[in-house]
Amino acid sequence: MTPSPTSRSTNGNLRDQAYVALRRQLMSGEFSFRDRLAEERLAALLGVSRTPIREALTRLASDGLVEKRPDGGYYPAEPDLVGLRDLYEIRVTLELRGLQRAVETGTTHDPGLLEPLRDAWRELRADPPAPDPDFVALDERFHITLSRASGNVELATMLDTVNARIRPVRMHDFVTADRVSLTIDQHLDIVEKVLAGDLEASVLALRGHVGESMDVVEKRAARAITQMVLHRSRAAGNRA
Repeated sequence: MTPSPTSRSTNGNLRDQAYVALRRQLMSGEFSFRDRLAEERLAALLGVSRTPIREALTRLASDGLVEKRPDGGYYPAEPDLVGLRDLYEIRVTLELRGLQRAVETGTTHDPGLLEPLRDAWRELRADPPAPDPDFVALDERFHITLSRASGNVELATMLDTVNARIRPVRMHDFVTADRVSLTIDQHLDIVEKVLAGDLEASVLALRGHVGESMDVVEKRAARAITQMVLHRSRAAGNRA
């Protein structure tokens, strides 16, 4: 029997609600690294069936927030803060190269890409979205488009690869309204400088923007790791 549209909608809502709730708990460190994310326990915790939990865990694994281990169970993924700094360094190098090559060669960035990008972010400034980890997708698109506009497609491809690796941790950057608002303002400042041909100023603005983001992400991820360790200690104490 084919499920009714209402049934499909309800199932989809439950799946999305389970995903959002578990993502929030994972990002705030409410599970220990040793916690097996058992479907039965999570279903009882969130008051849903196991199916939305199973689908949410699969999605969270794609995000890099949980990992499937050899025993077949899902566990919280531990952020690699040492690797994060290395990857941010690569990210900065790639993005700045897209701006600097234009300074060196005297070429201009593609306005056909940058003008719609500027207009889209002006709309976001006029009506800012609520803070949400999903904002990372909009942020990535901005930086990829900026890189593509430099005329070197391979730079954008390499940047996309780096972004995918740091995405699970970078989600921490967009959980407060002030960070979303500041990111919008900084993006507009960068793209407007590039369109105006002030590439040296855009290099400085981009470097500051990415560096500030890394500091925020690192602190919030470290706080989540601390909470995970505390949960593990409490669980060990309760078993003693």
